[in-house]
Amino acid sequence: MAHKHDIPSLDESFEFSPALRKKLILTALLGVVLVALGALLIHKGWWPLGHGDHHEAAHVEAHADAAHHEGDHHADDHGGGHHGATLASRLVANLWMNSIYFIGIALTGMFFIAYNYVAKAGWQASMKRVAEAFPAFVVVPAVIMLILFIVPSTRHMIFHWTHDGITDPASPNYDAIIAGKTWFLNVPFFMIRMVVYFVVWYFMWMQVRKFSILEDQYGGLDYYYKSRNYSKVFLLFFAVTSSTAAWDLTMSIDTHWFSTMFGWYHLSSWHVAGLSAMMLTIILLKENGYLKAVNMSTIQDLGKLIFGFSIFWTYTWFSQYLLIFYANLPEETIYFEERTSGYGGRYLAPFLINLVLNFVFPFLILMARNSKRNFTLLKLACASILIGHWFDFYQMIMPGVAKDQGGIGLIELGTTLTFASIFIIFVANQLTKANLYAKNHPFLEESTHHDI
Repeated sequence: MAHKHDIPSLDESFEFSPALRKKLILTALLGVVLVALGALLIHKGWWPLGHGDHHEAAHVEAHADAAHHEGDHHADDHGGGHHGATLASRLVANLWMNSIYFIGIALTGMFFIAYNYVAKAGWQASMKRVAEAFPAFVVVPAVIMLILFIVPSTRHMIFHWTHDGITDPASPNYDAIIAGKTWFLNVPFFMIRMVVYFVVWYFMWMQVRKFSILEDQYGGLDYYYKSRNYSKVFLLFFAVTSSTAAWDLTMSIDTHWFSTMFGWYHLSSWHVAGLSAMMLTIILLKENGYLKAVNMSTIQDLGKLIFGFSIFWTYTWFSQYLLIFYANLPEETIYFEERTSGYGGRYLAPFLINLVLNFVFPFLILMARNSKRNFTLLKLACASILIGHWFDFYQMIMPGVAKDQGGIGLIELGTTLTFASIFIIFVANQLTKANLYAKNHPFLEESTHHDI
């Protein structure tokens, strides 16, 4: 067992160099340029996926109109109905999808801290500051989503249930199923829920972060217990809001569809993607001379969590799919039909890639013990999971918003590049604001001597 004098210094400060900051800003701007270029190419019809498949779109809309007159509102909701998608729909869908994807990765930092505080887990104390830095980014996607929802035109692109007359029996847009959900799906209540989610999540993180830094300055156990108490409250709040936010922000896009497992499925996707981002951050810091006191046993344990929750995500995916496949109810199967054969089959590839990158690769790479101690294999697995769960949120959101306009090209690459660059800037800024180790954390000694 290592002795105290064998442990590297616990005084480490991260330096966010001007050169790195400049590169990240340029990368973010490059993403914006790619989005603009991709939109121009599609608008001019110079891109293969430009304007979607017009024949397919016309067929879907005609089918939806016919079904609407017959009283089958499901086709109207899922097939586009009277509200066809446009290039703007694709741009808005990318903003909404990346906001949900990255806010989940950011929130996983607070979720990770909270359940380790409540469990009194000591193994992770040496890398705690990385998780602490992630939630700083929550404010960016929160602002973007609030703006998209406040503006009527973009709100209508995302949520079919917000259209005028949808709940009015006298309106040609009337939808009896949506009208039955107005007690929950109405604009004022939805807006209140969004604000509550973002404000409480961010506030809880700010408190825990504040006490963590004060603990560095003054020591003792008072700030540890305060952080633990806030973590308990956060977990209780997040246990409910992680599901309700999944219903609100993602599932209500497909208003007629429902799944009792969707909250778990959505959270598991957020969680494993966030853990993978944490692992990549820790490895990159170690490769650049930081976090010397984070030993390989700690890395292996984080790898176990990633491996375990990639299996859990697969379990929730399969369980949800199996129940819907077995029941074979039209109001449920339409969700998977759109993603496998709808809109000319344009969403089938992301649907299948999702399974390969999120289950097959991580399972094969991380199953062995030594692979969770190998930086190259860990980076490969984490990259696979992060890309895979981007595809996961893509296939959750894009068919319901972009419809026949969906595709993967410069717009998707540019939007994701911009979000990722800004996310890294926020995390790097947070890492500079405190010692890289929570040096007065009561379990830090245990973490630096962690051995499995």
